Order: sequence, then C-alpha cells, then structure tokens
Amino acid sequence: MINIAIDGPAGAGKSTAARKAAEKLGFIYVDTGALYRTVGVAALRRSIATDDAQKVAAMLPEIKAELKFKDGVQYVFLNDEDVSKEIRLPEASMAASNVSAIPAVRAFLFDLQKNIAKNNNVIMDGRDIGTVILPDAQLKIFLTASAEVRAKRRYDELCQKGTPVEYDALLEEIKHRDYNDSHRAVSPLKAAPDAVLVDSSDMTLDEVVDKITELAKKLGDGE
Repeated sequence: MINIAIDGPAGAGKSTAARKAAEKLGFIYVDTGALYRTVGVAALRRSIATDDAQKVAAMLPEIKAELKFKDGVQYVFLNDEDVSKEIRLPEASMAASNVSAIPAVRAFLFDLQKNIAKNNNVIMDGRDIGTVILPDAQLKIFLTASAEVRAKRRYDELCQKGTPVEYDALLEEIKHRDYNDSHRAVSPLKAAPDAVLVDSSDMTLDEVVDKITELAKKLGDGE
C-alpha cells in the first residue's frame, strides 16, 4: 500500500488539495481533522468544555466516530449520524484544536487512522500524520501558507456560504490555533525531518494539487 502523509497548519488547504489529489491518483482521502472535529462536536453537544481533559476522556466510551467512503467521497459519522456538515462550523474548529491536545483523544483515534492506511492506498492529512500516525509513509508533505493568506481563504469560503464572519477575528483564531497546535505536549504540529515543504501562499489550488500528484508519481517511477 502507498501512504501519503500531508501535515500543516489550519487553513493551509490540506483537505481540499489532498482530496483532489486523491481523486487524480485513485487513492482514498482521509481527513483526520474531521475525526477530531467529530469528538469536539460530541463534547459541545454535551456542554462539556472541550479543554477539560478529564470530562472529554470520560465521554469517549459513549461515542463512535467513523469515516465512511462512498464513490471516493468521505463522510463522517458520530454514533451513526452523518455530521459531515456540522463539523465544518467555526465552533467545531476550535473544539477540534482543544480536544486534539488531549492524549486520551489521540489514543482513541490512533488505531482507526492506522487501520485505514494499512488496508488502502491513502492520502491522509492532519497535524501529526508524518511524525506519529504514518511515520513510514512513502511520501510526506508539509503544506503551509502565511496566517494572513489562510485567514483570507477561510473568510472567502465562509462568505460564499453566507456565514457572517469578521476577517480580523478569523486571523486571530488561526494564530491562536497555530500556537496551540505547535505548543501542545502531545504530538505537536511540526514537519517530519524527511517531509517536502510546500508553501501555498502564492499558489493556486490546482498548482498545489499538481505538486502533490507530481511528487506521488515519482514514487511509482522509483525516484
């Protein structure tokens, strides 16, 4: 099986680029951030503070998070309910950042992610895929962009969906999440030593996808 790991900060475009690259390569795309968002949503629904490690950990036996694939498209389920749309709300983003710092949550999702990669050709994206989840991935990419560019992309995306939001608030949220993700004690956000750095600040989505597929095809060429 061929495994491609893509890591990087929030809003770098990992999910969209990875999904499109997977389509071109005929791989399964695995958005691990969706799983952490699902745990975050489960906590929010229970009115549990998402940074309360003890209460979040106590909740885990009550939930089942699943990724299901239909025609190459990933759907996310929480206790058999499709929450694919709910996990994309802004509040789910910060909830994901908080719960992902909790060791019990990372352990809870670890085997699920490993097993998907073991049985499929996958492009998996997240914060610690190349460093923790798939350290033996044949290709590791660290996809990043400036905080300002990432905030603008997110702003445009939410405006297009009709969700009222302020750019400055998004920028602060992204900077706050970057700090949390890179400074947490467990599996902090960082590039694997052998990762290829791709800065998408001045790249179009198609250019990022082309770069990923180009690097992936070199695997097949034995380069």
